[in-house]
Amino acid sequence: MVYAPVRPGRSLPPVRVNLYSDTQTRPSAAMKEAMMRAEVGDEQSGDDPTVNALCDRMAALTGKQAAMFLPSGTMCNQISILTHCRPGDEILAHKGSHIIANEGGGPGALAGAVVLGLRGVRGMFDSATMKGALREKRRNAPPQTLVAVEQTANAGGGSVWPLALLTDVLSTAHELGLKTHMDGARLMNAVVAAGVTAREMAEHCDSVWLDFTKGLGAPLGAVLCGSEAFIDEAWRWKQRLGGSLRQAGICAAACLYALDHNVDRLTEDHANARVMARGLAQVPGLTVEEPETNLVFFDTRGTGLTADVLADRIRQVGVMVSTVGPYRVRACTHLDVDAAGVELAVQAIAGALR
Repeated sequence: MVYAPVRPGRSLPPVRVNLYSDTQTRPSAAMKEAMMRAEVGDEQSGDDPTVNALCDRMAALTGKQAAMFLPSGTMCNQISILTHCRPGDEILAHKGSHIIANEGGGPGALAGAVVLGLRGVRGMFDSATMKGALREKRRNAPPQTLVAVEQTANAGGGSVWPLALLTDVLSTAHELGLKTHMDGARLMNAVVAAGVTAREMAEHCDSVWLDFTKGLGAPLGAVLCGSEAFIDEAWRWKQRLGGSLRQAGICAAACLYALDHNVDRLTEDHANARVMARGLAQVPGLTVEEPETNLVFFDTRGTGLTADVLADRIRQVGVMVSTVGPYRVRACTHLDVDAAGVELAVQAIAGALR
């Protein structure tokens, strides 16, 4: 995802409504206070009590044996791939998945693995599609070792994998001898939207992680969960990639605060996304995708403007969005965007198209 570049020599007004991403959230005063009170120690040596408390809580939340604190979700994905795969292995994932489009070619660059993109609506695929992508086991074919899913599916519009579909795909993968991984960047958005627990969603995953820097509002951190053996092996990759930390409790405290205070309120972001989608649907020329969670995607083709041109125009009045292709725009609601901000953004977009 990119934002239309600003031409040299131009000054921009302050951002009034930041819909670029939920990664733009900033820690609240109460979260900062929790961070300042955190007990800390050497995380690399297992001596940070706040990190340990967070990992224990996340393991319980996802129904896994162990967990590991990491700086970012991308590092969670890449360490999982490095742990599950060997050079030359092939990963099955949706063609719009984050590991294909947004991680700098990490699977190939780091693990020497190839990702085979599968087709499917709204960022999801079914077991029949997965089976259809399986290769005959022969010496000159790449070993297929891992199936990866996103919950929610970002490029699919923030869509939520239904539990029945998710269970079928992941359990079928296990039956076929494949390992399973869940990119759970917005897992709690899915939990809140579907009314299904994180443990149920992650039941058939060999590895799963949650990002705390998106709708949960923390400034840093993600937690990777799996079996004790998986996490033990993943720790070696954490060491190799420089992900080991020292007094990380100051950041883990923000994540614990987020679990206590910022999960249930995700319903507000989802409601604001629906309001925004309804407002944008009234703007001539826009084609709006119905949001399931906090991501609103819309197409500008009918307006005669590209996505980047529209993004540039509304940035002039302090509204910021991201673009994902020539005509597709993404607006992301989060805890720093209230109902008034949504209304202002809709008005700015309508005004830019007059």
